[in-house]
Amino acid sequence: MNGMEDMGPPPVTATGASPTGMGGGMHHMMHMTFFWGKNGEILFPGWPGSSSGMYVLVLFFVFILAFLVEFLSHSDIARKGSGPVAVGLIQTLVHTLRAGLAYLVMLAVMSFNGGVFLVAVVGHAVGFLVFGSWVFKRPSPPSVDKNSDLSPMICA
Repeated sequence: MNGMEDMGPPPVTATGASPTGMGGGMHHMMHMTFFWGKNGEILFPGWPGSSSGMYVLVLFFVFILAFLVEFLSHSDIARKGSGPVAVGLIQTLVHTLRAGLAYLVMLAVMSFNGGVFLVAVVGHAVGFLVFGSWVFKRPSPPSVDKNSDLSPMICA
């Protein structure tokens, strides 16, 4: 085999590029600890880049994703009056969408950007406050049981 079977892959530098220009598709350093700053890659290659405006857009996008995850987690989109197959399919679709959005939030947080982490947590918290807690839910009116001891007081 021409003596080439003992040759391994070319060495790779810390930036992911080989000194020979072969191999390794990454040309930047990935953070493995949390960092503060607008420069980085979140979800897509080159996004947000070094633009402050795009970084703010990324933060808003991650917040909305986390907020939507909470909305889908606490919503009852399927109509109870529909047939069981239709309700089951709608529930499955909503669950699949929620899982996909949750994975996108997780991938964004894996960029190790401190701002992205904070807006993801705040998005989940605000979403839970609005959709999961009792703060914005109207309490249902108390039901009156005709056999209870309180019914004479209520009717009086």
